[in-house]
Amino acid sequence: MMMKNYKTLLFSIIGILSVLTSCKKYYVETGVHDAQYNGNILQYMQAKKPFFDSTLTVIKLAGLEDVISKENITFFAPPSGSIFKSIKRLNIELRVTGKDTVSQLSQIKPEVWRNILSQYIFKGANRLKDYPQRDTLSYLAYPGQGYTSYGGRIMNVGVIFNDAVVYNSSGAEISRVAYAGYRQLYLAYIPDMSNPQVALVNIPVATSDIQPANGVLHVLNKVKHNFGFNTNVFIEQAISAGISPATP
Repeated sequence: MMMKNYKTLLFSIIGILSVLTSCKKYYVETGVHDAQYNGNILQYMQAKKPFFDSTLTVIKLAGLEDVISKENITFFAPPSGSIFKSIKRLNIELRVTGKDTVSQLSQIKPEVWRNILSQYIFKGANRLKDYPQRDTLSYLAYPGQGYTSYGGRIMNVGVIFNDAVVYNSSGAEISRVAYAGYRQLYLAYIPDMSNPQVALVNIPVATSDIQPANGVLHVLNKVKHNFGFNTNVFIEQAISAGISPATP
């Protein structure tokens, strides 16, 4: 009886690992998307406008429409929800200091949008499989890799290899195989370039490997990301550059 249960468990584990290792798409939050898209990155985002509405506005204000639509790039796209959260935080700061709040994205100077949005863009087309492994608990062994963004800032990009875990009917773990589970791409902001592995702001990708005609699009997790990575830096840049009055 014990041998029979052991064989059943063994085959279950093998079956799970076979599915996991043969999977070519790694989607966590936004469901399965068609990998190929007949159009450029900007057109793809326009087709998903409710999700990228504010992002598209920021791209236009930053003067990066040609980059997103014509150049061969990898774009870690922040959803509109990420931008909304940073604007909300900015407005809290403005209220505290007795200043008018932001009601239109155009009130923030174009150079601020361009400087920050450029951190999400990289030259060349890279899919999940093209990035090295990262392990937040073992940076020395699996540190990911530094990549220079379109704006010239070094960002860390890497893939987390999750463990494959099997549970029994009671929810107790009965088997774990390290690094054999699903893979998830991460983009990380490095606060201190002199210590590139310290206090990174790690942002998970919700949907990876969308492939429009001019590159690759990875969509960031809107729940776990505020536009600008460090919201205080975004607030400082926006206020320092000056907030324009709202237009009628």
